[in-house]
Amino acid sequence: MDYSLVIAAAQAAGPCPVGEEPSWGRRVHALTVDLHLIAQQAAQDIDRLESASRFVAFLEDVGIEESSRRGLLTLRSPAGETEHIRTEQQETDRGRDLIERARGLRGRWVLVFRYNEKASATRSVRMLAHLMDLGDGAIAVNLAKKMLLDDADGAVPRAQAAWAEAGLPDSGAVSVEQLQQARAGLRGE
Repeated sequence: MDYSLVIAAAQAAGPCPVGEEPSWGRRVHALTVDLHLIAQQAAQDIDRLESASRFVAFLEDVGIEESSRRGLLTLRSPAGETEHIRTEQQETDRGRDLIERARGLRGRWVLVFRYNEKASATRSVRMLAHLMDLGDGAIAVNLAKKMLLDDADGAVPRAQAAWAEAGLPDSGAVSVEQLQQARAGLRGE
């Protein structure tokens, strides 16, 4: 028996009013059970984080996968490769929380905690365990150009024209806003 949970529950319940010991005891009991369940879930989440692979990526987009109702994140590595990673279903508390967190970090560099979940005997799915904000720092020009070229479906002249029209430099780095401006130009906005 973990008496620290009972102590925490008693502190959360507050002082016991005189004459209300039975109802106060039931409240402490219910809070103890709730804290135990929370502790179990936290332990599972910590185990998942401990075994997750970690990498830095630029979070480009967050959507909902129609077939599974999972959040679908589009990430870009510093080398320019695109990776898609899923959350739990949006109907679950954890899925909803991760989707909202990801939406709030769109257009930023993040530390991604990823694990593989078995989807079938022969297939696994890349799943998001956690995201940590690394900031909205600049994007290296080469990576930004690759992102724009991907947006242009590989059409180099279109990507070059959008880049030039946005007045972006040929070397160094660009801000997320500058890249978004070039992307908007590519879409004709």
